[in-house]
Amino acid sequence: MDSNMNQTVSIREAARLCGVTVKQIRHWQDREYIPEPQRVVCGERAYRQFGEDDLEHIKRIKQYLDAGFRLDRAVEKAAADILGEKEDEKDA
Repeated sequence: MDSNMNQTVSIREAARLCGVTVKQIRHWQDREYIPEPQRVVCGERAYRQFGEDDLEHIKRIKQYLDAGFRLDRAVEKAAADILGEKEDEKDA
């Protein structure tokens, strides 16, 4: 993805970039493991659009799953990583 912070991608592209399936992303979102992404309304449909932060969150969960963690623990660890980075940014 480019350095443009406002660039977003569709759920299909997010899944491809993160190495997961569209079904996994929808499931994680339904279970509130990942935050609700912004949506773009087109006619009567609202399409998910994932930004860099969303992609990073999904990638971290996937990395922990690949390392052998259960989904619930992978989600906790990914959230702790992201929270820790935000705390570091505030301290800087």
